[in-house]
Amino acid sequence: MSAQNLSRRHFLQGVASTAVLGPMVVQAQSKPAAKVNIACIGVGGKGWSDMLEVSVGHNIVAICDIDEGRLAKAADKFPKAKKYTSWQKLLEQKDIDAVTISTPDHTHAPATMSAMELGKHVYTQKPLTHDVFESRQLTEFAKEKKLITQMGIQHHATARLKLGVHAIQSGAIGKVKEAHVWTDRPGTFWKQGLERPTKKDPVPAQVHWNDWLGTAPERPFVTGMYHPFHWRGWWDFGTGALGDMGCHLMDPVIDALELGPPKTITAEGPPPTSESGPEWCIVHYTFPGTKQTEKTVDVHWYEAGLQPDRKLFQAPEDWAGSKNGVLYIGEKGNLFLGFPEMPELFPKEKFEDYKWPEFADHNHYQEWTNAVATNGKTSCPFDYSGPLTETVLLGNVAYRSGKKIQWDSENMKATGEPSADQFIKRTYREGWNVSGLG
Repeated sequence: MSAQNLSRRHFLQGVASTAVLGPMVVQAQSKPAAKVNIACIGVGGKGWSDMLEVSVGHNIVAICDIDEGRLAKAADKFPKAKKYTSWQKLLEQKDIDAVTISTPDHTHAPATMSAMELGKHVYTQKPLTHDVFESRQLTEFAKEKKLITQMGIQHHATARLKLGVHAIQSGAIGKVKEAHVWTDRPGTFWKQGLERPTKKDPVPAQVHWNDWLGTAPERPFVTGMYHPFHWRGWWDFGTGALGDMGCHLMDPVIDALELGPPKTITAEGPPPTSESGPEWCIVHYTFPGTKQTEKTVDVHWYEAGLQPDRKLFQAPEDWAGSKNGVLYIGEKGNLFLGFPEMPELFPKEKFEDYKWPEFADHNHYQEWTNAVATNGKTSCPFDYSGPLTETVLLGNVAYRSGKKIQWDSENMKATGEPSADQFIKRTYREGWNVSGLG
């Protein structure tokens, strides 16, 4: 049985990117007791929608972007906000309570850590960091300083994911044997498997290129190649399809099954290069078992349109499926959870009498701003989203190293594989070091 008979309010779900997967339909949170002074680092693309979301009921007092065109658009929307092209300069402003970070992946950790060191609460877009080491450091620091944090995985706030997690945790399909997770990225929105361009173009007058590069190695500007979007396919700046979509799609797997760190990770795909993510990749994680699973549980990641064998679903022949989704295989049946499709139980005839509970969407951004205003809690603090990001990024470590990773989580080491160290913690460009990171 599917959950498609629920109300339209439940069917229209929030998604990863308003530009890519559609609009977010949510229920507003109760009005907080105080207004929060918010600074926004990165105000174009996803940063634009992030800024608009957190502005509801609060003050945008500072905005930052390395592209003065994007900065000017944000200033037109929030004329009282002070403008910056350097996030370091923005953080010198004294009246800031909280900060959003919506930059390319390689700047997430440096900007987030620098804000937290000043006692600012933070909302950082997924993936939380570029590297495994950075995720661990942010998680521990946020906990130590008791800061209110949230990673931008807006799906987590939807009724759709709550329904899927509830079905698993209530035992609808019994103990889970394995899970399969897939996405149509890359290729749909950006390319990978690329060689570094040999050309060099003049830097546009409105772009502060050195600030955009930040911690990443120096390289020339190439029109349309990195800024403003195609940076995702380059290892120096992005984390590939796994980093982009893995935090969304792996979230309900980690959450529902209550998984800790994986034991082993292996990956397959084209031969890795030092420059760009793969044209396609499949990653296999093995986790210690939990009360929701068998003694161990395997989670398989597919990208670039690859998917698990259709026979695994036990779905009707005319079932449409999804370009992005999760399949849990249990001892009593299977659960499909789509992005953005509603959850369904298979085989259908076995679950005809299953009753889906009522859940409401809520606003992931307002959850954070309300928590900052009232000293409350969020659903995706770094305590949760940091370890989630570590797990996701370990798939990149396995792929780039070409090794089977035996993961020693306590020491953040791939046991017996020192070649993996460079992918667990990168070296920052000289002059861009941040305390506690590099």
